[in-house]
Amino acid sequence: MHPTTVGIDLAKYTFSVCQVDRQGSVLHRRDLRREAMVPWLAQLPAGTIVAMEACSGAHYWARCCRELGLQPRVMAAQFVTPFRKSARSKNDRNDAEAIATAARQGNMRFVSIKTVDQQARLSWHRVREGYKRDYVEAMNRLRGLLAEFGIVVARSPSALRRAVPAILERPDLPVTFLAAIRDLMEHWQQLQERLRRCDQRIEAHARADTRCCRVRALTGIGALTSDAVVATVGNGSDFKNGRQMAAWLGVVPRQHSSGGREQLGSITRTGNTYLRTLLIQGARSSVLQAARIPADKATPEQIWINQLATRMPFGKLLTAVANKHARQLWAMLAHEEDYDSHAWLRHPMAQRISHPAVTEAAI
Repeated sequence: MHPTTVGIDLAKYTFSVCQVDRQGSVLHRRDLRREAMVPWLAQLPAGTIVAMEACSGAHYWARCCRELGLQPRVMAAQFVTPFRKSARSKNDRNDAEAIATAARQGNMRFVSIKTVDQQARLSWHRVREGYKRDYVEAMNRLRGLLAEFGIVVARSPSALRRAVPAILERPDLPVTFLAAIRDLMEHWQQLQERLRRCDQRIEAHARADTRCCRVRALTGIGALTSDAVVATVGNGSDFKNGRQMAAWLGVVPRQHSSGGREQLGSITRTGNTYLRTLLIQGARSSVLQAARIPADKATPEQIWINQLATRMPFGKLLTAVANKHARQLWAMLAHEEDYDSHAWLRHPMAQRISHPAVTEAAI
């Protein structure tokens, strides 16, 4: 064990630092300005554990610590909260001490430090999400302004795109109003073009990465989801199995168990919201495709999906499929295996089934 552990409460300009010894006693605290952080980290002994909460800039500072020979530890904020001495007294110094205390726990789970390439690829996804939100807002603003003048347009983007040119030629509308509509329409079209360029860049990233090409063989996983998964979890080494990855994505039921009695509630919805949304949308595509495939041509997974559809609501069905996809993605990334729809037949539990068709397929 290293003699000291350093907990840093990250911020934009002023950082709070707490250094503790082997027994967890506080050696000293200090507040440092941003420009003084790197010189202060450089004077720490090599191998010192430097702990931080996962937030904006955490991966940058973690890489700086690695370059200086230190051992960075990045933790989710929800794991640090229980170690704060007083919930009523929250400040930067108490947060730094809680971070240092949490990092010393033997069962603590740490966040994998992202590389520069991973963060660069994920930045395109964040930019795309911003453009998508602005695109929908601009479209709704156009429809709302037109409705104030008694012009109601269908909700689809294509309907609005067809209707606006004719509206701009109407002589009964005020000139100033038409100028505002024309300007907003140009802005909306620019956002659409920027969205298209983001999709092209993400598609190029996915095509150039063999891991993305491998996971795209799974139904419901396209360029957007594959690139986001690979850029976020890499080869899945942060998880022991696919069940842990599914739990991290929040597609597992919440537990309220006690006294040996299990009580399962709604899904936890923890972890990466963006990836969970993409998997749910991919599950929707898989469910719709499974419903269209004839029974004699369906894969084992599609048969399983259709069987689930007969006994559970649509929302639960999507969550179950997303959970299965998360586990499959982990297996494909961690073991570097291509997708095989009949892989379950090689499982020992499947081989114990005495059904002739299953036994024959397994052999």
